[in-house]
Formats: sequence, C-alpha cells, structure tokens
Amino acid sequence: MKRAFAVAALAAVVAPCLAFAAPKQLKVVETVTINAPVDKVWAAVKDFDSLDKWHPAIAKDEIVSGTNNKPGAVRALSIKDGPVIKEKLLSFSDATHSFTYKFVETPFPIKDYVSTLHVKANKDGTSLVRWSGTFKRKNPADNPPDAESDAAGVKLITGVYQGGLANLKKQLEGG
Repeated sequence: MKRAFAVAALAAVVAPCLAFAAPKQLKVVETVTINAPVDKVWAAVKDFDSLDKWHPAIAKDEIVSGTNNKPGAVRALSIKDGPVIKEKLLSFSDATHSFTYKFVETPFPIKDYVSTLHVKANKDGTSLVRWSGTFKRKNPADNPPDAESDAAGVKLITGVYQGGLANLKKQLEGG
C-alpha cells in the first residue's frame, strides 16, 4: 500500500514535468545554383562583414569586435528600417569555402541559432550555395503566440536565406 502510494505521488509530481516539452531544435536549409565559378561566388560572400553587399535586407554590416574572417569576430548587422543583430564567427575556411556563425544578440523570437554558409563547385562549372541553420524558439510555452511559434521561426529564417540567395544569384549572373 505504501509503495503504491509512493508511486502515485511520484507520478503526480513527474507527469506535469513530462507534459512540458522544451522547444525542439529546428533546421532550415536553402540552396541556390549560380552560373558562376566557385571562386567568384566565394569571393562575393566570404567576407564576414560583407552581407550588406549582397543581402537586400541588410543596410549595414560592420565588424565591432575582433578581425574580419577570424573566429571570434563579431559583426553588427543593421536591418533596413529595423533592428540590429550581432553575430559571432565560429569558424572560417577558404579551403572549404565555408564559414559558421551564431547569434549573439537578436530581437528575433529564436535562440541557439548557429548557421553555416558553404559554396561548392559543381562539375558543370556552376556553384551551389548552401545556407543552413539550426535554432530553437525562445518562448518555452507549449502553445506560444503565432509570432513566436516554431513555424514563425522557420518562416523567418527561410525568408532570410531565400531573399539573400536569390539576390546573390541575380548579382552574380547579371540578371
């Protein structure tokens, strides 16, 4: 009887904890094929402080700490008619045409954001640009408001990636 009571008491304490699920990790991957050699595409995107040169939503990109293209560098991105985001460079490789960074400060309803931009040569002389990121929503509630939901976070990052990649393709192909 005491054991049954103890099990029931434990279940009553543990059950609410199990019902609360922490936000799950989300992932967005977008790619674009650009009719240009890998060296030309990499030259256009490789500088950590050059996002404003090819992404239409970024008004200004500047290194505020550290050295450009060196892990540890922090950039401040000013969004056109919007807030400022700070991102930290985690890794950079000219050899693999890739770099990885994370959010340091962001007004967006997401957290634990880590992203990689990678440019790969295709056999036909074109280049494949892959922009990927993982993150979680900030709001831990089981049913957050729509603007703070998993779907909203995925939509936001998908839009950022698609907008940047489409404009990069347009710039490099002269379209």
